[in-house]
Amino acid sequence: MEMVLKYFSEFTETQLRQIALLKDLYTDWNEKINVISRKDIDSLYEKHVLHSLAIAAAFSFDEGTKIVDLGCGGGFPGIPLAIFFPGVHFHMVDSIAKKLKVVEGVAEAVGLTNVTVQHSRVEDIKDKKFDYVVSRAVAPLQDLWRWGKPLIQKTNNATRSEDAPAPGLICLKGGDLAKEIQESGTKPYITAIKDIFEEPFFEEKYILYVPK
Repeated sequence: MEMVLKYFSEFTETQLRQIALLKDLYTDWNEKINVISRKDIDSLYEKHVLHSLAIAAAFSFDEGTKIVDLGCGGGFPGIPLAIFFPGVHFHMVDSIAKKLKVVEGVAEAVGLTNVTVQHSRVEDIKDKKFDYVVSRAVAPLQDLWRWGKPLIQKTNNATRSEDAPAPGLICLKGGDLAKEIQESGTKPYITAIKDIFEEPFFEEKYILYVPK
């Protein structure tokens, strides 16, 4: 938790309590449903919470914004972002129902009221639109953009604050991305997370942003 507070200091008492609860909650859930590598559970705040919050360090979202987390797994990046942005709604989608049980359990335990879940394959979501799609290490960029683009609604620029990015896809990726980006046919804006967080874990980890 100290690692999160090293970079983010303007938390309310409620947010501090919610973040502090995550370690025990994920440790407990992981014993029932394995959603985090067992060797990583002791590094939860660095490898999962802080990694997710890289998006919060790079982007600001307006209150009332709707975000879908595609292939959310056990809740990353959506759960940490939902704590950070209590006025933003996060719709957590995964094709594996037992992972969504973890998301629902964690969200309920920490008192998140801005999280909903949907058991579905991404390509089967037909009836919902969002301002942003977020994802972490789920699929190649080409697939994320193909799945995510139809879900992104266009918003009136006049209603969006200057700090908020245009609607689009925001994903966390790692490694050499040149081939993946070329194959996607997109031209993402790329932020190196090592320029935000100094820990060695974040070397060769990036935020890719593709506006619609």
